[in-house]
Amino acid sequence: MNNILEVKNLKKYFDVSSGTLHAVDGVSFSVKKGETIGVVGESGCGKSTLGRVLIHLIDNTDGQIVFNGKDITKIDRKELSNLRKDMQMIFQDPYSSLNPRFTVYQTIAEPLQIAGGFSQQEISERVYKMMDTVGLARRLVNSYPHELDGGRRQRIGIGRALILEPSFIVCDEPVSALDVSIQAQIINLLLDIQEEKKLTYIFITHDLMVVKYISNNIMVMYLGQMVEFSPSEELFEQPLHPYTKALLSAVPVPDVEHEKKRIVLKGEVTSPINPKPCCRFSARCAYAKDICHCKSPELIEVNPKHKVACHFAKEINGLE
Repeated sequence: MNNILEVKNLKKYFDVSSGTLHAVDGVSFSVKKGETIGVVGESGCGKSTLGRVLIHLIDNTDGQIVFNGKDITKIDRKELSNLRKDMQMIFQDPYSSLNPRFTVYQTIAEPLQIAGGFSQQEISERVYKMMDTVGLARRLVNSYPHELDGGRRQRIGIGRALILEPSFIVCDEPVSALDVSIQAQIINLLLDIQEEKKLTYIFITHDLMVVKYISNNIMVMYLGQMVEFSPSEELFEQPLHPYTKALLSAVPVPDVEHEKKRIVLKGEVTSPINPKPCCRFSARCAYAKDICHCKSPELIEVNPKHKVACHFAKEINGLE
């Protein structure tokens, strides 16, 4: 399979009153067509900012984004309009991301009307077909968001994202605002649609069990940087970065006899504003040494397709 997306040293900085916030800082990865990359990390690590930069909802500060072999890092308004047909986003909150004055029909039809070139009959046919695809009863076509539950509202958001038949979708915590029973329905819907339409996903979440279920590969972020990248199963079987180990130790285990020991992180979180050239996890890491406090580790491939940014990853995991 070919890479649909290649990201090289991507950065997004924001100017704030106390300096420069490094929201995304030097992230590089590639995505193959038809696969799902999960992006995990605690709140404020830059997951959502990364997703928005990838599809040009906000501009990057530095780095390169290559989509389908074309450099889309700097594009004009017309090119961006065409790009919208191939790249879309499903947002976290299905209520705040929908226009409360638009009906189901108007919401799903809006991207087609903005793109232009479709007759009213074509738009109508596509909207009804999309409602069938995402599991929305046609009788709801004139309903407003406030009249529907969270699951149906998220289905509207999915339908709106899919109506232009994109090949690449950023899913920004699409189930975190939903009840657990509804989460499973939406996740399975996304998987079914991906298989049917050969879609590629970036799936952003803080739920590790969700990301394990849906992802081919997982990227772990910490304060704007990628600290680990691995095939999904391998990450859960053999996490290499101390931060990843701590995250996975918090995942509930149904087998009481094999209960895992929880790793409690101590120390203060390093500020992402004007960060020093060091490992940003060093202040909370039990394995940190002098070099960790003065030099940022490089992302290295320890096992095939398994990369980690830690000065002592091999030593910690007994791989030397």
